[in-house]
Amino acid sequence: MALRRATFRLYPTKKVSAILDYHRKLHQELYNSAVHNRINSYKKFGKPVSYFEKQNCLPDFKEVWHEYKDCNSQALQATLKRVDFPFQRFFKGLGKYPRFKSIRHYSGWSYASFTGWKAHSIGDNGYLELAKIGQIQMRGKARLWGHPKSVDIVHCNGKWYASVVLEVDETLLKNSRKTDTVIIAIDLGCKDAIAWTNGVENGLVAAPRFLRKADKENKYLSKAKRRKHSPNFKKKIKASRRWRKAQKQVSKLNRKVANKRQNWVHHETTRIISGNSTVVTESLEVKKMSAKAKRGKRKKQKAGLNKSILDVGMGMIKSTLKYKLDDVGGMFVEVPTRKIKPSQTCPKCGHQAKKDLSVRTHLCSNCGYIQQRDIAAAEVMLAWYSNNLQELGTSFLDVDDSSSTSCTRKTAGSMKQLGRAKRQKSCSTGGDVETPPSTQ
Repeated sequence: MALRRATFRLYPTKKVSAILDYHRKLHQELYNSAVHNRINSYKKFGKPVSYFEKQNCLPDFKEVWHEYKDCNSQALQATLKRVDFPFQRFFKGLGKYPRFKSIRHYSGWSYASFTGWKAHSIGDNGYLELAKIGQIQMRGKARLWGHPKSVDIVHCNGKWYASVVLEVDETLLKNSRKTDTVIIAIDLGCKDAIAWTNGVENGLVAAPRFLRKADKENKYLSKAKRRKHSPNFKKKIKASRRWRKAQKQVSKLNRKVANKRQNWVHHETTRIISGNSTVVTESLEVKKMSAKAKRGKRKKQKAGLNKSILDVGMGMIKSTLKYKLDDVGGMFVEVPTRKIKPSQTCPKCGHQAKKDLSVRTHLCSNCGYIQQRDIAAAEVMLAWYSNNLQELGTSFLDVDDSSSTSCTRKTAGSMKQLGRAKRQKSCSTGGDVETPPSTQ
């Protein structure tokens, strides 16, 4: 059995909506009180508080704060678990120190098991029943329906959603998408969002530019918002009613753009998956690609490039392809970009030559091959995966492809690599190498 999520939009009445807001406020206050208790206990007594200690205190806690008796006990335990996760990440050095959350930044709560709620649906609309809250109509359609395991109640942009975790049969999940045993390579870009090739055919998918198209309206609404009395939380100055109204209009526009992009990504990735079982693409670090430029180094041009990169949604495309291929047992392969350099390599002879971003046509000075730049990069990735990439002008023997697939762990920076590098250095000098003293 496999676990999959299905998200539905909730349409509560005014009365039920007020109850949902009240429960969200209770869970937010419980979250902050648990964070405060952990911090205070460690600072004053030097004793850390574990999740199980907080969980065992819930019955006594509800005897003092009677309003929490209206909340499901396992939902309260899930909120305490939300406090435990960031603390564990902080102790392992994976995250920042946990902080208090305002009601604006607290999305909702969870029912960790199948108690306190019930979904009356078979995957197409229906209604959600929450204990001590009531029945809520929900709309949406799940691609596959299974046995409900848990649910998250989420408040986002003034609307309520229910994200249901389903236990789905793996055989049914694998047969839910039609795929062929065809290998396709794709290159992601800004002007053409997707350039693809399967060795026989190739094509381009133009970037939709949803954010660019809404840029004029966004600037108009943002300018109108700046003229209003904005809040200042440090000075405890509240926002004016007109500022809040303008902020809702800006949020509504950004939400529309995000929904359009997400819908487009699902359509394009489904089209790719429907005819191919293996997808090859380059390894991209979108966060570093869209980083701000340093002062005085074409800052305005870099800001425009970052906007185009984020408008395409490269990271969303890759993550969507990964989980859809995982559903059908396919393979998602990432080419090591720094080693192969697909946009600078000729797919026919392997000759490498640097090209500026303004050059949109690949013209090889060695063999004379002409092709659109992004399609040529996709052809290089396909040739690399098929072991047909020529080695003229570069060396591909030292490429470590152990981290190119999504099914293997990355070994960059491991002790094996460090030992291998030291042995190579020792052999090249013909003896032992004196290790320099540490500078730390």
